[in-house]
Amino acid sequence: MLKEFQEFISKGNVMDLAVGVIIGAAFGKIVESLVNDIIMPIVGAIFGGLDFNNYFFGLSSNVHSATLADAKKEGAVFAYGSFITVVLNFLILAFIIFLMVKAVNNMRRRLEREKPAPAAAPPPADVALLTEIRDLLAKK
Repeated sequence: MLKEFQEFISKGNVMDLAVGVIIGAAFGKIVESLVNDIIMPIVGAIFGGLDFNNYFFGLSSNVHSATLADAKKEGAVFAYGSFITVVLNFLILAFIIFLMVKAVNNMRRRLEREKPAPAAAPPPADVALLTEIRDLLAKK
């Protein structure tokens, strides 16, 4: 079982997946910062100057705070602003990944078009011999 695990880990696909997960996590943080620090303040300014993350309503009569962090301490809240922010994060991340996949596919197609055609393989010996015989008979 240990040997099978070692073979599994040493395959290139596992390492590629690990690198992809690590880069994806780092890229996710970049997108999260883009949404939270750049896009959402602009959207918040358009919709009345409020922070989108603080859009919520209390599910308990004890909730009276103006900020989400304080309201969560007072009781249950329905934080739809945080959900909208996460959905926006996802849409931006999905769009960027779509653009990356599209670019890679375009590059692959371009490389395939530029790739020289493979040289014709020489015919098998029996076909070459029959062709030579045919040419000799045609000369007679």
